[in-house]
Amino acid sequence: MRHSVTNPPQFYVTAPHPCPYLDNRRERKLFTALQGKPSTKLNNILSKQGFRRSQNVLYRPSCVHCAACMSARIRVDDFAPSKSQRRVLRQNLQLSREIGAPWATEAQFSLFRKYLDDRHNDGGMADMDIFEFAAMIEETTVNTQIITYKDTQDNLVCVCLIDVLDDGLSMVYSFFDPDMARSSLGTFMILDNVEIARSKGLQYVYMGYWVRGSKKMDYKSHFSAVEVFSRNQWRPIETEQNRKNKVHPLAVDPISEQIAQIELPDTKPMRK
Repeated sequence: MRHSVTNPPQFYVTAPHPCPYLDNRRERKLFTALQGKPSTKLNNILSKQGFRRSQNVLYRPSCVHCAACMSARIRVDDFAPSKSQRRVLRQNLQLSREIGAPWATEAQFSLFRKYLDDRHNDGGMADMDIFEFAAMIEETTVNTQIITYKDTQDNLVCVCLIDVLDDGLSMVYSFFDPDMARSSLGTFMILDNVEIARSKGLQYVYMGYWVRGSKKMDYKSHFSAVEVFSRNQWRPIETEQNRKNKVHPLAVDPISEQIAQIELPDTKPMRK
């Protein structure tokens, strides 16, 4: 059922640009800005429709020829860690966790740069300076928190920026010390978010996009109870793993029709 909307958000689409996940592909994104009081409701409802937040923008892929990128989430109540994931939890029992307001620190930025230089030195964030990093962490109009983890020597080893939604936790961005690769800190942070969500009675942990065929994103399929947003609904990841990435251009709805299909929250008229 569609909600009636007064002063609805404006949606836009980016020009096609090289895809960071799949070679010889070009991606485009549908996006809208988060502004003012409606931001929380908009972030809640669009996250359930495959959108992701970056600072004060919500976006999702809207590619003409490809359908590989899909928002992924874990059903908390149905999740059970695998044997290897239980081992990851045991390996990281010594880490202390702190959840707080989204403030950027020099220690976070130092760890972030170390992570990028080791894992993503040719990515879109490779040239980020401390001011851009602070904007990524702090520019938010929704309920955002930052989770930091330290070892027994009080060294910062991993960080996760999250949005608290009405039905779950959305992992906006995370990074870790690449020197501790054997500790599987990326997997650990997802597992810990599941535990935090469970303790808060939340249904889902939104993990970001799962990209079919991308080695960088394959790890998300290793969690149980994962579902992805595909063809305008959430489906078990198992039903989508063997589907073809490419789609016929005529099978893609025009942008105007895609926008018309988006469910929006009720908003009150702006007062003059």
